[in-house]
Amino acid sequence: MLIADDLDQLLEILPYFIRSPLQRHPDQKKLIEIVMDLGRRPEARFPSGPEYLSSRTVSWYDLDYAIKRVGNFSGDNRSGIERTLHRISSIRNRQGNIIGLTCRVGRAVFGTISIIRDLLETGQSILLLGKPGVGKTTAIREIARVLADEMEKRVVIIDTSNEIAGDGDIPHPAIGRARRMQVSCPEQQHQVMIEAVENHMPEVIIIDEIGTELESLAARTIAERGVQLVGTAHGNYLESLVKNPMLSDLVGGIQYVTLGDDEAKRRGTQKSVLERKSHPAFQIAIEIHERDNWVVHEKVAETVDQILQGYHFFIQRRIIANNVITVLCEDTSLQTGCFKRKNQNIFVNEKNKQTLYNYNEAPLNKTLETSTNNNVKSIQNIPKYLLVYPYGVNFQEIDNIITMLQLPLLLCQEIGRADVILALRSNMRLNTKLRQIARSKRITIYTIHSSTEPQITRALKKMLEINSVAFIRWSEFCFGKTAEQKAALNEAKWAIEKIVIAKRQPVELLSCLADTRKVQHELVKFYNLRARSLGEEPYRRLRIYPD
Repeated sequence: MLIADDLDQLLEILPYFIRSPLQRHPDQKKLIEIVMDLGRRPEARFPSGPEYLSSRTVSWYDLDYAIKRVGNFSGDNRSGIERTLHRISSIRNRQGNIIGLTCRVGRAVFGTISIIRDLLETGQSILLLGKPGVGKTTAIREIARVLADEMEKRVVIIDTSNEIAGDGDIPHPAIGRARRMQVSCPEQQHQVMIEAVENHMPEVIIIDEIGTELESLAARTIAERGVQLVGTAHGNYLESLVKNPMLSDLVGGIQYVTLGDDEAKRRGTQKSVLERKSHPAFQIAIEIHERDNWVVHEKVAETVDQILQGYHFFIQRRIIANNVITVLCEDTSLQTGCFKRKNQNIFVNEKNKQTLYNYNEAPLNKTLETSTNNNVKSIQNIPKYLLVYPYGVNFQEIDNIITMLQLPLLLCQEIGRADVILALRSNMRLNTKLRQIARSKRITIYTIHSSTEPQITRALKKMLEINSVAFIRWSEFCFGKTAEQKAALNEAKWAIEKIVIAKRQPVELLSCLADTRKVQHELVKFYNLRARSLGEEPYRRLRIYPD
């Protein structure tokens, strides 16, 4: 990564007793900001922590020395140094006099967004979340340059505090060919956003620090006009944005909805629930936890729905270290995290370290090994979970039991993805459609008399006892098999669960060819049972015995 910081120009505005220690400091390139408060010792802040620069305290004269060498402070108490990216923020007393300065180092880091280069090429709107100082502004500055120079799009930056393109009338070269619109006061940011769309025909609009309801509404209006948005907002997680009444419109907004009796039973919730109001203005959300550790939500609409319904969801974590990008998928329900069932093959282009993704169902019992010239780390020992579809049973109660007992089970809201169904017996009798779907998809149904903790616990444990293949998805077991082999596997699975285990009786399967019997033998081993082949070819068949 190439870094341009113009640090010398920032040091020139500081008094000598502050500038001199910084010029000799070994971690000068990692400096985040310099703090000057009246009557206190000057302080420099680094990623490792703050350090005092001198034993001498800051006086009125020292503050005045620095103020005279920067531009005028705007209504938001911010200023800058012309043709640089540095930001100087002031603290005033009740009389309006400046009694403190925060000198933030602005850097242009070329190559910092290689970790999400593939997302920029989709043309979807992207929202960056993160705490102050984590690198959001640096990221969107580089995004603006890549979109304008490398992808040749018409990019307009709404630069409210001159932090993206620097102070002065001429923007910093770090934004490339992108154009910059300055905002006279922060309260008018939403108006300038609309003006940019109406007057300058942009394909992409870059907005930093969306923080008010009017700005959120303006972003939604721009998105509805077909313009790609790239913006930032304060907040560590997507969940915190959903709960923010002023900014929730960025991800679709929320509203109370009253469900019908059948739908409430299907979800296992109360009749009044929170749901997403509309389509999100941003289709992709990125949580920047650290400069080299980003969490990506590629489908914001689906993630918000899962958050509002209280479901666990998977997150995609991208980590970059030594120009090597590693992608992990983690389950939010587990503190240690688990990997999603879909393997991610990552290819790293040596020229620009661009990541591309190819999602494929993983073969049975295969660990994910991704290697391109030893540049991508291998991910091994991916745990497997049994997907449970609850019907008429309290979702949160099941989730608490699974978490408490640490069972290898995950809850899902789509019956098509489920391995088993857990339902109240009284509800299943009335729902013939659900029974038909389960029969057609060969999904086992477990029923309980009442939604109590002992009965739910007993049912969950029974699932794991009966389903010895609880640690694999059935679709993964059938991956790469022919139609004849899949039919033979379904026959063997049904016979094992319904006769061998349930009734503890041996069973003979239909005759089949040797390669088909081989996959049936593999399935029997997963159930910890034994089997032998009987008869002569081509009528040779498998006989399965109970424990």
